[in-house]
Amino acid sequence: MSLPTALVVAKAPVPGLAKTRIAADVGPDAAADLAAAALLDTLDSVVGSGLTVVVALTGDLDRASRADELRAVLAGLVVVPQVGDMLGERLARAHLDADGGAGVVQVGMDSPQLRADDLTEAAGRLVDHASVLGPAEDGGWWLLGVNHGSDASALATIEMSTASTGQHTREVLPAPTAILRTLRDVDTWADAQAVAEEIPHSRFAAAVLAFGGQART
Repeated sequence: MSLPTALVVAKAPVPGLAKTRIAADVGPDAAADLAAAALLDTLDSVVGSGLTVVVALTGDLDRASRADELRAVLAGLVVVPQVGDMLGERLARAHLDADGGAGVVQVGMDSPQLRADDLTEAAGRLVDHASVLGPAEDGGWWLLGVNHGSDASALATIEMSTASTGQHTREVLPAPTAILRTLRDVDTWADAQAVAEEIPHSRFAAAVLAFGGQART
């Protein structure tokens, strides 16, 4: 049986452009380092799933935090540019670019606590479901899986980063949709601290610990 491609949609963690809400608490350099750590932890889990990995990347990696470490990991993966103006458009195109004929399981870089078995579970659920969705606590989603890359085309019509993004996404996905566990995205410093507690031995947790003393109160 062919397995779906694992797609990671990522933004180069450039200081001043990455995690700006967190930067208000710990500064732009620390926020970018947290984003880089989250992406590296995410890539570890996705690679550990055993699925073929495609990374849809935007931004200037030369200016990114942990650029050398990121380049070393990305060198072993297929990297494609993001195409489109709005996030939904870029996601839809990335699914088409990543699909090798057996569908796509997509994650972002805001959920470093995801595990390799989250990807393998999603791949398994696509055997008897038309789509898979991993809901986020804030109303969005952290994973989306489809049996055909074109099934994600409707993402271009969805407003992202709202409290109803997850609901609207489920409405446009082909049914039936399997629902995975709910995770907390890292959007704020409080999110970062909470997620770090879930994964204490990760790069992300080490970065949170390192910059915790710099957080403004």
